[in-house]
Amino acid sequence: MSTSAAAGLAPPTAVPRMRRRELLHVLRCALRTPRGLAGFVLTMLVVLLAVIGPFVAPHGSTDFVTLPFAKPNHAALLGGDTLGRDVLSRLLDGGWQLLLMALGATAIGIGLGAVGGVAAAYLRGWRDSIIMRTVDVLLAFPQLVFALLLVSVIGPKLWILVLAVGLSHAPQVARVLRSTALDVSERDYVKAVEITGVRPRRVMARQILPNLTTPLMVETGLRLTYSIIIIAGLSFIGFGLQPPAPNWGLMINENRIGLTENYWAVLAPVGVIALLTIGLNTFTDAVARVALGVDRAESAMATEGLGTV
Repeated sequence: MSTSAAAGLAPPTAVPRMRRRELLHVLRCALRTPRGLAGFVLTMLVVLLAVIGPFVAPHGSTDFVTLPFAKPNHAALLGGDTLGRDVLSRLLDGGWQLLLMALGATAIGIGLGAVGGVAAAYLRGWRDSIIMRTVDVLLAFPQLVFALLLVSVIGPKLWILVLAVGLSHAPQVARVLRSTALDVSERDYVKAVEITGVRPRRVMARQILPNLTTPLMVETGLRLTYSIIIIAGLSFIGFGLQPPAPNWGLMINENRIGLTENYWAVLAPVGVIALLTIGLNTFTDAVARVALGVDRAESAMATEGLGTV
């Protein structure tokens, strides 16, 4: 291969590496901000609670250790629930499944949305119109209503719940990533690869998608937050994990009738869900602010360079 041809192909491999370094830079800068550090700490506290909780729970999640809606005592530090089970033990054992389901739904939504958004931005024409009109139709349904529709038609199975929530995220992710990918697909290193005859799917996978890591990361944080809220809400109304399995959303529904007798049975799961969503939103907001600052700095540098030329 000639030296000129090699020089022409160098930018496509260099730019994704630069973007990966930029992603790490954005994360480090976000963690250095008070907002980002606070959000990260809150998120990790709840995640550690969900992961380690089942191994340190003082009782089994289905063991009857006290009276129904008993006040906190030496046998149950947060009191009893509607059947006399230990609220603390069910709280410690009720988060990991919720997090796994939320992660699965987020992965489905981000994956499908990224594929649709990048394909619409790069392929253009009639394929862009079909993809985006489909997105518009799906966006007409609120996320919770869309998930309820699928679950009610097929049945309250866990994989259907995860799939329904994931599909409800995909249109919003596709719209966000399409707007970003439109700019990336017009850059010189993408055009340089196109003229070599590389297939469109390889261009999208190797040149466009790696340069969308920052918006992808922001969308992942937001969609994970929504997944947690939606799945917990569906568990509250009876879809999802069924009794006697511990689940934070199910705990709220089961124990709300005894709120005046032992409010910890409701406030404890509400509190951990609130802390998790606040932490994720705060950290995601910090990442988005840092990423916006990086993009503005790059634009200013590019403008300055053009001015000097």
